[in-house]
Amino acid sequence: MSAPEVHAPGQAGSGTQLPSATGRGERVRAMLTDLFPAPGGPTPRAALARWAFVFIQVVVVGVGAVAMLARLGGRPAWESVWAEDPGIYLPAALAHPWHLLQSYGGYLQLVPRVIGQMAALLPVKHASVAFAVGGALVASAVGVFVYHASDGIVSSRWLRVLLGLSVVLLPVAQLEIADNGVNTIWYLLVGLFWAALWRPRTRAGATVAAVMAFAAAASTSLGLVFAPLFVARAIVVPRRLREHVATAGWALGCLVQLVIIATSHTSRLTPHNPINAVIYYTREVLLPMIGWHLSWHLRDLIGVNGASVLVGGLILIVLAAAVVTQTGRTRVFVVTAVLTGLVFTAITSAFAWGGPGQLVTVKVEHGARYSTVPILLLDAALIVAADACARRWWPRPKAIVAVVALVAVLGAGWATDFRYPVRRLAGPASAWKTTANAWLRHCDRHPAGTITVSFKDWWGGKTPLTNTFSCTSLHR
Repeated sequence: MSAPEVHAPGQAGSGTQLPSATGRGERVRAMLTDLFPAPGGPTPRAALARWAFVFIQVVVVGVGAVAMLARLGGRPAWESVWAEDPGIYLPAALAHPWHLLQSYGGYLQLVPRVIGQMAALLPVKHASVAFAVGGALVASAVGVFVYHASDGIVSSRWLRVLLGLSVVLLPVAQLEIADNGVNTIWYLLVGLFWAALWRPRTRAGATVAAVMAFAAAASTSLGLVFAPLFVARAIVVPRRLREHVATAGWALGCLVQLVIIATSHTSRLTPHNPINAVIYYTREVLLPMIGWHLSWHLRDLIGVNGASVLVGGLILIVLAAAVVTQTGRTRVFVVTAVLTGLVFTAITSAFAWGGPGQLVTVKVEHGARYSTVPILLLDAALIVAADACARRWWPRPKAIVAVVALVAVLGAGWATDFRYPVRRLAGPASAWKTTANAWLRHCDRHPAGTITVSFKDWWGGKTPLTNTFSCTSLHR
């Protein structure tokens, strides 16, 4: 009997070399590098061309904002107010002008408070205009930002246009987040995802990415969820200053956010049933992917569970095919986008969503805001997958089918959901004119008096939050 072979560490029998830790590390690094594609060379422009480029961006943001304002049926968005806008941000701005670093719900909401401060500077009857236009501008600006930030990942300019449109034409936007200040944070989180991946070729682009990252991180504690992306970026992206300006913006926003969280006196939330995440993701993320109203037609035909399984199964098949058949860059992006949406849903479902008992009808969905990020990341994954097919096989039939099917599915939902009325703006409480006139009448009778606004917080606190401001702070 021969003596047993003795192998050195890291080796297998018959001369087979086991993968070393170094080899595995290099493969992981290469995979992560695909998530942060290097920018192309700078495009030379004359001074006039650069200014024309900036002008075009401003015009596009304006057009997108007009489209956002047009999406709400019923009472015009600029005559309506919603939730914390009139209940917290406007009264706080009137009571304590430019005190922007205030906690609400245990964290900082910088951008909504800035919009509230802008509203406080206007004649009080027009405060609703500031909230509606401010919210519409943020959504549109994020759409334009996503178009530019996806340059290294989506090669087709037209598919990048589709990606930007997905932000402005989100089918569930009207239910909660469209055209108000308080819910701009959900659009900013989408911008934060792309800011983490983008490697701009210019200083201007890097500055915009840094501003986007800071604004998002300083406006919601959920900006911390994107820490793994920025850590990965720090590991694999060359250590040049311009390459990490967005990371610095995010880190600064998170630092401010953590200070506010640590110094707030809000009681911490307790986790809900973890099964809520599965219910929410299947019913309120996957199913509305085909369009909000189309999803209700499908519910009526085969029930909510059957519709969720059907739509979710089709999306899973498409994305799984992209992961299996496409190159590393597409594969790692699809996995990252889907996982980020799943983690985001798990966190919001555990600590914020009220559970499956929440009211859901075609005109109202409490908690629809939590579906914004996962839906738009799934849209992005599908668009990146179609772009990979086009880049690899165009003009072969399977590439054409992939792109046409993508445009048809997304377009059907966008067309049927472009404009519709929602319950949140149907009642008298959302009509700003009623509240503004009541404030003015009170101040006409009591010029040196005060107004106290109470607001019942969303997380179930027993004592309403109040802000008291003087009549002299109201602009007429």
